[in-house]
Amino acid sequence: MSRMIDYGNLMHRAMRGLIRDVLLDVQANGLPGQHHFFITFDTMHPEVEIADWLSDRYPDEMTIVMQHWYDNLDVGEDGFAVTLNFGDNPEPLFVPFHAIRTFVDPSVEFGLTFRSQDEDLEDDAPGPEEADAPGEEDGEGRTEADVVSLDSFRK
Repeated sequence: MSRMIDYGNLMHRAMRGLIRDVLLDVQANGLPGQHHFFITFDTMHPEVEIADWLSDRYPDEMTIVMQHWYDNLDVGEDGFAVTLNFGDNPEPLFVPFHAIRTFVDPSVEFGLTFRSQDEDLEDDAPGPEEADAPGEEDGEGRTEADVVSLDSFRK
């Protein structure tokens, strides 16, 4: 039996490590300049911790923005906790890194997306600002990594 290098999972681990490193820096030093983040995550992930009213309102996925006001950012090995303001209601939440679907910093046109093999591959054609990252299906439902197009976040 020949052994294969699992580039898809190696890329995911590196991308999640990058997100963790960025959030650790923000935890220690705050958001520099115009940097801000749009983080979309799977609200049904078993380790996600959000208020019931938020999971009712966002039963599949939710995008949070870390920009002007956030509090209690605590980055761990497996995820991050943060308190965000939802209509003048501060709410704590915990997002495991494995629940993240997209991470975008539009101030510098940087973005990552984690795409599962189950998703429609029709959307995988790279646009002018999008390039595919290595990934392959391993038959176990693991995900493939792509760089996200920032066109959807532009006004």
